[in-house]
Amino acid sequence: MSEKSLQTARVVSSVAATLISLACGTNYVYSAWGPQFADKLRLSSTQQNLIGAAGNLGMYSMGIPIGMLVDTKGPRSAVLMGAILLGAGYFPLHQAYDRGSGSMPLLCMFSFFTGLGGCAAFAAAVKTSALNWPHHRGTATGIPVAAFGLSAFFFSMFAQFVLPGSTGHFLMLLAYGTFGLVFVPFFFLRVLPHPHYAAVPTTEAGMTDSQQLYRTRSEESKYRAARVLVEEPGRSTFVVPYSGQEDNLSQDTAAEAPGGVMSETSSLLSRSTSSSPGDIPEENHVKDHAHRVDIRGLKMLPMVEFWLLFVLMGILTGIGLMTINNIGNDATALWRHYDDSATDDFIMKRQAMHVSILSICSCIGRLTSGVGSDFLVKVLKASRLWCLTLASLVFLIAQLSALSIQNPHFLTLVSSLTGLGYGFLFGCFPSLVAEAFGVHGLSTNWGCMTLSPVLSGNIFNLFYGAVYDRHSIVKGNGERECTEGLACYRSAYLVTVVACLLGLLVSLFSIQYTQRARREEEARIKDLEGREA
Repeated sequence: MSEKSLQTARVVSSVAATLISLACGTNYVYSAWGPQFADKLRLSSTQQNLIGAAGNLGMYSMGIPIGMLVDTKGPRSAVLMGAILLGAGYFPLHQAYDRGSGSMPLLCMFSFFTGLGGCAAFAAAVKTSALNWPHHRGTATGIPVAAFGLSAFFFSMFAQFVLPGSTGHFLMLLAYGTFGLVFVPFFFLRVLPHPHYAAVPTTEAGMTDSQQLYRTRSEESKYRAARVLVEEPGRSTFVVPYSGQEDNLSQDTAAEAPGGVMSETSSLLSRSTSSSPGDIPEENHVKDHAHRVDIRGLKMLPMVEFWLLFVLMGILTGIGLMTINNIGNDATALWRHYDDSATDDFIMKRQAMHVSILSICSCIGRLTSGVGSDFLVKVLKASRLWCLTLASLVFLIAQLSALSIQNPHFLTLVSSLTGLGYGFLFGCFPSLVAEAFGVHGLSTNWGCMTLSPVLSGNIFNLFYGAVYDRHSIVKGNGERECTEGLACYRSAYLVTVVACLLGLLVSLFSIQYTQRARREEEARIKDLEGREA
């Protein structure tokens, strides 16, 4: 296949990954059908929240096994599994709504399927994009991540214009729409190779060995330096190979020529035979840190960089999820206090507006962060971690705004800034994980990172709920209502302000730490190159 054809196939594969991602973020649209679903099936608020929590559990808690599946079997199998799980999750929920009854354990299981299906397909889409565009990884992963953030807005707006006012039809749309958006692009999603040269036929053309191309001594010394660095006992933990597979840095050595110089034909044969089963093309691992290392799973635990990223993911995601899950409560509290004549229908429309703003701004933030992180690395020669610093600052402004806004007309500032900050966070994080621990184990390592929001998201949300309940009154029918305005939730945002400051400090320390570690690694490589020369 020519380079032009490969480039076209990569673009088509990226479009497929984006469409798949658009179907994977539907867990965030649960608030658009959950209350009506609970009313039809006569479920309590606790039962309704259990169904929603099961979906989130499928999305975040299963990241590690899904990542291992993607890394070992390739992304296509995970995409197919995701399509089946999304359809198998939403369609029974649609049927349960039409019947008006359903078993709680089964409803939770089907909701879990929707989260697990989205997790599997999304992990595969991001991994494919990262592998197909290794030199533009931030942009390549930022686009499907942005589509994931836009998923809730896409399905809610589509249903509003095509199937307005029908929760049953909306669930049917989710069942068929998510399955179709994942299954159809499955046939176009591929990991394409990145050839640095083409094999030259020797027998038919009558070429002698002297006419064949050989790797130069300079290139060979760099290659060996990288290998020795990985195998050196006293090396930095940033270059630990994954022990569960062949050393990725030494796969080109399968057929070395005499004298330690590898011929072009032998290296091409080695490269082509090692491309399966995970659809992961072999590249020149010396050029890029993300391809020079392969650290996965438990190998990350002793690393300081892993814990810095894990903590940042937990703090910043928890801050964002608190507002994302409770912006409706913020709007209700402010409108009840600001205008006691506001009807329930009016408040519901304002809540939907804030959800849409969050989704759109999250998409913009994810896309901007992905492209911006590439700009930081390639043009400014700076760290991608600056995107997390920016996310911390945006979150901080959002929390300070939430602490001071009493007029509900200005609450859009909180929802828009929260969406942007959340987008900045997730737009660059896959690239940060790939850059730190290697692109070949990206899906597994990303699964490890997604365990962090499971902890922090629950902590921040439970605290918000406790604060809100403390200021609420219970009516005769058992319904809770808070009419104190900003006081209903102000204490919760005081805590998130402190969390933002902590996240800002951790991000700045991470930048300093990783830059120092990279300099030490490059110096060690150059030193070993000199010994080999």
